[in-house]
Amino acid sequence: MNLLWRILYRSYRIGSGLRYWVQRRFTPAGVGVLVAFVIATVMGPDSENNVAYQAFALLLLLLVLAAAFSLSFRARFSAYRALPRFGTVGTPLRYRVFVKNLGQRPQRSLTLLEKLADPRPSFQEWRAAKLAYERRVRSFRVSNRPRVGSFRIAHVEEALVPPLLPGEEGEAHAELVPLRRGVLRFEGLTIARTDPFGLYRAFAKVQIPQTALILPRRYPLPPIALPGTMKYQAGGISLASNVGRSEEFVALRDYRHGDPLRHIHWRSWAKAGKPVVREFEDEFFVRHALVLDTFTDHPQSEIFEEAVSVAASFACSVRTQESLLDLLFVGPDSYCFTSGRGLARSEQMLEVLASVRPCWDTPFGELENLVMEHVQSVSGCICVLLDWDKSRRDFVKKLRTIGMPVLVLVIVPPGEKEKPQPGPMADDPGQFHVLEMGNLEACLARLK
Repeated sequence: MNLLWRILYRSYRIGSGLRYWVQRRFTPAGVGVLVAFVIATVMGPDSENNVAYQAFALLLLLLVLAAAFSLSFRARFSAYRALPRFGTVGTPLRYRVFVKNLGQRPQRSLTLLEKLADPRPSFQEWRAAKLAYERRVRSFRVSNRPRVGSFRIAHVEEALVPPLLPGEEGEAHAELVPLRRGVLRFEGLTIARTDPFGLYRAFAKVQIPQTALILPRRYPLPPIALPGTMKYQAGGISLASNVGRSEEFVALRDYRHGDPLRHIHWRSWAKAGKPVVREFEDEFFVRHALVLDTFTDHPQSEIFEEAVSVAASFACSVRTQESLLDLLFVGPDSYCFTSGRGLARSEQMLEVLASVRPCWDTPFGELENLVMEHVQSVSGCICVLLDWDKSRRDFVKKLRTIGMPVLVLVIVPPGEKEKPQPGPMADDPGQFHVLEMGNLEACLARLK
């Protein structure tokens, strides 16, 4: 069985590689000629019932001449990109490319093509996606199937390069639309020139590797009264970031066993002849936990991507000038990232969310343990969940049992007939929301 999967995966890689080569080398008109040539090749042997063999000869001649013209393209170029550091899923990323003609001839009718890193998955990722899709088909949950071409990382537009004299540098305006979060890797540029028939492209390649970080999609959120109130934080802000105690100085006092040495006030010690330390004020402030559910059996899950977008929307919208926000999730390890009040900024939280990956080989209990370890220091929890099964309902029930205010957001596939019931949130239905994929912006706009 594993051998069959290997054969299918090899066929997938060969087919996708051939399709990529044809789309880059041939213009749309050239693809049409190539398809017509294949049809004429299939029908040509039956010369008694059709004249496809005549079209075969004409189309073959056109393709051979188009490819022969490409051999005369001997130009050399240098180039560099003025690429922004960040982009956003679904939002056009526009940047400039500067191309210099290093040859001795003027160059015209040039097109710029980007070469991105190979987006095709590993065998394990590809097989996991196929198996997850088959499970959903068998359970009739085909609305949650992966999109066609879901492994693509970006939709790249061709850019026109202005005519270049020998030694001249020109500016091209490039654009692409990122389709997936994470690091977008540029491997090089391809300067293309089409043959006189407009069918086939000749290439001159420039290797300039570069990267940009693609952030999750964000949705606008209305003003929301988040659960929880101000809570005592031992040691204040600095201890919240595992650096030290609060920096709000109150007074001096005698040294007590266990006081940190860095709090000793050396000048007062010299005057008094005994150790004196600085005393700091204890602080009370709001601290929320943003709990992201990463547990899914599909490595390309659309629901998971939308959950990351919802978490990113909260990370950008929660006012952290006077509060803290802890992002809690499980990947290869358990993670907790804190922003607000002089610690990390929301932009850094988005960078973390850009790299979050699904977790399909770890039980949901790992997330529950992580949250319970931090629950004593937080004022309330915002839970973004991928499902509303028993393990997730029990998790929310435990939080409610210890008196933790909770806002629960459950993301469901589009067209789901049976909406999840509040369950442990039945006594507070205003803090339980079902978000339907494809309509997330409208669902989030109704939050209060």
